[in-house]
Amino acid sequence: MKMDNYCKLTVNSATKIESFARSTVAAFCSMLNPTLEEVNDIKTAVSEAVNNCVVHAYGGEDGAIDIEVELFENCVQICVRDYGCGFDNVNEAMQPFYTSKPHEERSGMGFTLMQAFMNEVEVVSRKGEGTTVVMRKTFAC
Repeated sequence: MKMDNYCKLTVNSATKIESFARSTVAAFCSMLNPTLEEVNDIKTAVSEAVNNCVVHAYGGEDGAIDIEVELFENCVQICVRDYGCGFDNVNEAMQPFYTSKPHEERSGMGFTLMQAFMNEVEVVSRKGEGTTVVMRKTFAC
């Protein structure tokens, strides 16, 4: 599959960065002429991925979040990477209602929402090194 365009954005894990990240990624994807529903799907998935970095990887502290977006003929691949605490068990973390912060009011639905709105979601994490979430969305032609 030949890549048509690429961008990389590195942001600080400030809580307010979520809105900026979702809008920037959605705007970049507009080159593929997605439907409004597809744009909203991407925004939601990016919001969840970035929010996971802010809340879980860095616990509200400063930290880098890398967001890479690759556009192909009719699909987008979005990679959201943090360098925070990471986790040991990816399968457990991806279960609905799982949260690493049970004392807070967290739904534990972040990965579930990403999977619902994207065609593919892959997660790689290493304790003490960070987490990478790769999401793909194919657009209707």
